[in-house]
Amino acid sequence: MRRFPGIAFRGSDARRRPWIIGAGLDVWQVIEAYQSFGSVERMVSETDLEESQIRLAPAYWKQYPDEIDEAIAQNRVPVDEARDLYPFIRYRDIEEVAT
Repeated sequence: MRRFPGIAFRGSDARRRPWIIGAGLDVWQVIEAYQSFGSVERMVSETDLEESQIRLAPAYWKQYPDEIDEAIAQNRVPVDEARDLYPFIRYRDIEEVAT
């Protein structure tokens, strides 16, 4: 937290996750969004995040790329694999969500 003021950690030591204070988002979530938006300027104009919050995430990612890349990869588990991993969760089809 001293190296990256504005970042705090959630969870136990073994499963702690860095998150952006004031945004409520984990660093990996900001990075994933940043990759989708393509620029800091676009993210600032189209989200409620401040420029300083957005710029903090890549700074952390640069120092700890494996940690952030792993979290992003875990979020991108295919639906069939997720159903096997978490059979107790009810998954909605995209058609259900659209109606």
